[in-house]
Amino acid sequence: MTTDERRPSWTGQAVHVPGHQVWLLAVSYGVTIANLYYCQPLLPDMARSYSLASEIGYLPAVGQLGYALGLVLVVPLGDIVRRRPLVCLLLLVEVVALVVTSTAPTVGVLLAAGAVIGLAGASVVNILIPYAATLAGEHERGRVIGTMLSGGLVGILLSRTIAGLTAEAIGWRALFLGAAVVTLLLSGVLVCSLPSAPAEIAIGYAAQFRATVKLAVSEPLLRRRSLIGACTFGAFGVFWATVAFLLSGPSYQYGEAEIGLFALVGVAGAIAARAAGRAVDRGWQRRLTGILLIVGVASFGVTAIGTQGLVWLVVGLLAMDMAVQGAHLLNMTAIYGLVNVARSRIASVYMTTYTLGGVAGTTAGTAAYQFGGWAAVSAVGAVFMVLGLIVWARDNHGGFHAS
Repeated sequence: MTTDERRPSWTGQAVHVPGHQVWLLAVSYGVTIANLYYCQPLLPDMARSYSLASEIGYLPAVGQLGYALGLVLVVPLGDIVRRRPLVCLLLLVEVVALVVTSTAPTVGVLLAAGAVIGLAGASVVNILIPYAATLAGEHERGRVIGTMLSGGLVGILLSRTIAGLTAEAIGWRALFLGAAVVTLLLSGVLVCSLPSAPAEIAIGYAAQFRATVKLAVSEPLLRRRSLIGACTFGAFGVFWATVAFLLSGPSYQYGEAEIGLFALVGVAGAIAARAAGRAVDRGWQRRLTGILLIVGVASFGVTAIGTQGLVWLVVGLLAMDMAVQGAHLLNMTAIYGLVNVARSRIASVYMTTYTLGGVAGTTAGTAAYQFGGWAAVSAVGAVFMVLGLIVWARDNHGGFHAS
């Protein structure tokens, strides 16, 4: 850390994070991230609104690209400006983008608004998570981060259920307008609830950006965990960017509401994330990461026969979500232990890589479904998991370590 950086007294030591504050942050994470995922079960319906425009299929990838831009350009601000006004400003930007989405006259406008939703949402959640990690003591960091990630996962999965039920009742445009109202209310709650703390360090934006790049270059654990995260989130994107097309197709012929209800199956992954958080606090990160990646590879073998019966699709989804969310928590707990201050830098590096993996997964999954159907989707998902397992195994050196 350079000599012109300062560390306010409130970050000088770890403290116990009150349970109600952890849950508020978890709910904020879930509500914010849900805005990015509402579109996924609605892609067939949205395409019909624009004369079956095939470009609609790339809306999730555009949102992920916006997410990545937010991680690179905005999240580092979390260390060098006051968090409360920054978070609330970003939520207001997201509100505007949601309103534009609900009224978008063309696919181009819709895609642009999707990118802004991704940028603002990424910035909010990845400023809040380092904040929680900084407040938490070493003995409880896994539990705190696990609770927040559970909130995010529940938000992602419930977004699909809410989207399906709401769209079938009143249309997808009304859904996004409602999401704008909820996000506006959330910004008001956080204005009243987040502490008015000073900036964590006193450096400029350019210096913070250089420090973030230096951290990525100098920390092999951060690079390794970031690559594992990118692979697992890529597999997650492969599945969720395409499963709505499978469920609405000849094999199942589900409507929006049924597709949305299917997403509830993945809530079990939130339970796995919390359980993994407690394992992390016992120092079992590396061993459990390898086990979860193996489970992830196997899960796509099960989903491959999902066209033959819903039970196979459900079992594969449960295993895949457990692997992805559990590995994500293990990654984040390991990397947030690298430093005691300025954790937004770590969030920027890890989550940028993680999100680019998601972009690659949603894009590859969409293309795989178009050219090879569900079997190709399952094969591509398995490839992403295998790549993550290779990254994990290359540093094994014959033993298991905490990292």
